[in-house]
Amino acid sequence: MSAWKELTTVDQWQEVWDRSSDKPAVVLKHSTTCPVSASALDEYEQYLSGKPNEEVDYYLVKVIESRPVSNQIAEDLGIKHASPQILYFKNKESVWNTSHWSVTTKHITAVLD
Repeated sequence: MSAWKELTTVDQWQEVWDRSSDKPAVVLKHSTTCPVSASALDEYEQYLSGKPNEEVDYYLVKVIESRPVSNQIAEDLGIKHASPQILYFKNKESVWNTSHWSVTTKHITAVLD
């Protein structure tokens, strides 16, 4: 069982976006066809299998299968799309993001813990 929830609709994203005023969130944008993204997903899940920050909600968006959601996230956060890409936001503002080989358990821990 993963500690993240998958976002598949723009409406789901909108709820997370709106709720970020009360509870920060992290979204991993994941490409199911990319080996770099597979590595980033492993790192994300490794972080979540340890002692993740419980003050944060965790999500995943499959960028190919849920392109409209991925595009809306990029637009709302004002951050150019990449994949893999991890985005941490609260109060409807980006706090931190990184992509590709920089999506590591070490980086996630440093930012969230």
